Amino acid sequence: MTESNTPLCLNAEGWVEPARHIVSPNCNDRPEGVAIELLVIHNISLPPRQYGGPGVEQLFTNVLDANAHPYYAGIAHLKVSAHFFIRRDGQLIQFVPVARRAWHAGVSSWQEREGCNDFSVGIELEGCDDEPFTDAQYTRLIALTRLLFDRLPLRAIAGHSDIAPGRKTDPGPYFDWTRYRAALGADMTRQ
Repeated sequence: MTESNTPLCLNAEGWVEPARHIVSPNCNDRPEGVAIELLVIHNISLPPRQYGGPGVEQLFTNVLDANAHPYYAGIAHLKVSAHFFIRRDGQLIQFVPVARRAWHAGVSSWQEREGCNDFSVGIELEGCDDEPFTDAQYTRLIALTRLLFDRLPLRAIAGHSDIAPGRKTDPGPYFDWTRYRAALGADMTRQ
C-alpha cells in the first residue's frame, strides 16, 4: 500500500511512482497531436457500496466473474479502464500510463469537444454518489492532481457528470469540490 502522504513522481513512461501498477488492456494510443487538457473525477465501487475488494481491478483487467455477484452480470462484458484508482485508505493504483488513452469517459463532451478520452486523464475514487469520500482519498487526489498539472498541459478539472450530463452522476454530491479546489489553489479549478 502507498501511504497517502508519500511524494509522487511521474516517470518517462507515464507511470506514477510509488503507485501500484496493474496494466489494463483497455486502452490505446491517443490521437496524434492531441494535448492532455482535462482531468476527470469519477467514483466506483464493486459491488456497489462495498469497498476494499478486487472488483474494480478485475473489471479494468477484463477478468471480472459475471457470476461472482448479481451486479456483475450486467457489467462483466464492459471494456473500461481509468488511469488511476484511489482506494478509501488512499492507496493509489494506476492501470494506464498517462500518455495513453484510458477508456473512462464513454460518450462525453467538454467545451464543445467530443470524445473526452482523447484528451483527458481519468481518476476513479473508490466510493459512490451518496457517501462522503475519505481524508486519505482527498490527500492522495490533491497530491496526484498537483503532480499531473505540473507535468502535463492540463487546464481544467471536471466531474464525470459534467462531461456526460444525464448519463453519469459521479463523483456525486458528496464529493467536496470546495475542499478540493481550495487545496489546489486558483491555478487549478473545476470547469
